[in-house]
Amino acid sequence: MMRTSRLRIIPLGGLEQIGMNITAFEYEDSIIVVDCGLAFPEDDMLGIDLVIPDVTYLKDNIKKVKAFFITHGHEDHIGAIPYILRDINVPIYATRLTMGIIENKLSEHELMDSTRRKVVSFGQSINIGQFRIEFIKTNHSIVDAAALAIYSPAGIVVHTGDFKVDYTPVHGDAIDLQRFAEIGKKGVLALMCDSTNAEREGFTPSEKTVGRNLNDLFDEHDSTRIIIATFASNVDRVQQIIDTAYKFGRKVAIEGRSMVSIIETATELGCLTVPENTLIGIEELRNYPDEKTVIITTGSQGESMAALSRMASGSHKKIHIGPNDTVIFSSHPIPGNEKAVTNIINELLVMGADVIFQDVHVSGHACQEEIKLIYSLVKPKYSIPVHGEYKHLKAQAKLAQELGMPKENIFILRSGNVLEIDENSAEVTGQVHVGDIMVDGLGVGDVGNVVIRDRQRLSEDGIIIVTLSLDGSSTILLGGPEIVSRGFVYEKESDELMEEAKNVALEAIEDCLDRGIRDWNKIRNSIRDSLGGYVWKATKRRPMILPIITEVD
Repeated sequence: MMRTSRLRIIPLGGLEQIGMNITAFEYEDSIIVVDCGLAFPEDDMLGIDLVIPDVTYLKDNIKKVKAFFITHGHEDHIGAIPYILRDINVPIYATRLTMGIIENKLSEHELMDSTRRKVVSFGQSINIGQFRIEFIKTNHSIVDAAALAIYSPAGIVVHTGDFKVDYTPVHGDAIDLQRFAEIGKKGVLALMCDSTNAEREGFTPSEKTVGRNLNDLFDEHDSTRIIIATFASNVDRVQQIIDTAYKFGRKVAIEGRSMVSIIETATELGCLTVPENTLIGIEELRNYPDEKTVIITTGSQGESMAALSRMASGSHKKIHIGPNDTVIFSSHPIPGNEKAVTNIINELLVMGADVIFQDVHVSGHACQEEIKLIYSLVKPKYSIPVHGEYKHLKAQAKLAQELGMPKENIFILRSGNVLEIDENSAEVTGQVHVGDIMVDGLGVGDVGNVVIRDRQRLSEDGIIIVTLSLDGSSTILLGGPEIVSRGFVYEKESDELMEEAKNVALEAIEDCLDRGIRDWNKIRNSIRDSLGGYVWKATKRRPMILPIITEVD
């Protein structure tokens, strides 16, 4: 039977930004989804905890959606799963540690019983709908990262996930380059390759190099306590810290909820090996001299609620920083976090600690030579750079061209684009609805741009609340107006201003009542207009004005 359909590739998030990776692959009556990540809020998203993708397209086509396939266990690839599953409850396929971390999330959200899960091993293929998906071993800054070969009737798409080529990984095997080459020989329709480090020349160093640097630092700081901040999910880094501590006869304490949770999961699954009698609880630190202890903590990105921030500000209940501490940052600041990280470094230095933040980190993403290697092995007809801001995608597109890929075969997509592709042609044929859904506390999507705008106004100019009581039947003013402000002026020092504001509000109310206006909305608007005009003239500020009318029978 001749197939005339084309494969549709639809990124629903994750392009033009770092984070929120999610892509739909559609062929006729089948959709599979690769990854389901979150993004952390921008500075202007006041009070927002995290951002998840809008999956309206999947909801509208729910009968076609077969499963989620997850490349690895980082938040920007799995973080939205508990929220999206509520509407798109389909099975999840992932490797061992990735599934372990996902299950921690599902337990927190009480979704374990209602979610179908399947742990996949490398080299295994899953047949589902019109697709076959094969998991291929790669290296990244978390164990069990996978690339996916997506077989469809229109051709094979190779999706690298986040990866680098590490010939000497800390745990497990090196990336399965042989399998990439074998699939390349079959003929690959398109390559979707990680672009995060596409601007960097050369190769990404092996994770093992960090171990050597840690060794030197432990040697050099043998008379102080050592505190190391890193990402909880960088299990290989944690392994090297534990190994080095053991070698130097130090006990290790773990601090930070996410760190404790991931280390427990990784140890249970055999992705992390802890020598006996090495781990101790935070409260046991006092039983050992400083130079015999190491603390592994979260907060390497300057997050305000993380353990390291609390130590730096002196508000941590159990760990107090002093001149006998060496603090090592074992990660680079994510773009946008530089200021927060610098602030914490300064606070730690003021407390007398020695702070080290060079040469104790290597990236988990491929640099230019590794990207070229994957292209050379896979030999794709089309290139679709993924994972990165626009400048990163552009840098990879340039690399693909240098390797001989025709410019018209390279597609830098935007979230929501529909790329229709087969052996004969590829083109962007449309756009689906995409966007950011903001999560604030327990509320998912109940805070939109209007609420954010209100929060911005409140944060910039404050609020004035006007309260008054009206007689319900005759609309006579019975009490007020009383005026209270927050975040506008300090009331005790602005008596005159507040008194005049009260008079302006009173005039506006009396004017309405004299004209027989009984519509409370009109009265509220009149108070807002008059008071807003007065306040602007007097202060050049535009606080939010909130009139509250109480009816008295």
